[in-house]
Amino acid sequence: MAEHIKVRPAGGTWVVRAGGAVIAESDDALELTEGDYPSVIYFPREDIAMAFLEESSHTSHCPYKGEAGYFSIVTKSKTLKDAAWTYVAPKDGVTEIAGHVAFYNSADEVTVEQV
Repeated sequence: MAEHIKVRPAGGTWVVRAGGAVIAESDDALELTEGDYPSVIYFPREDIAMAFLEESSHTSHCPYKGEAGYFSIVTKSKTLKDAAWTYVAPKDGVTEIAGHVAFYNSADEVTVEQV
């Protein structure tokens, strides 16, 4: 386990907005902090409108969390390529993020916020 990674309940209600729609809303989100990087909110899949997500062929590898798979967000006006990711089989120490999806927070296309 990487000592510089912490996973804890995010607390409160969190939402993801893209293309004018709320595509995720959760009271059970997780907050992952990794060293000096900004915190990332992970949403349980059951709290995401998965119909907006299209599985991507893109993958990446983190030595601490494992292999990440990506999703594009399909909105009415465009597709936001590789805008979300998940660790299907995360490494020991971060197993609680299994079954969760995180989103890139970009003010002009995708917003992740606490409400």
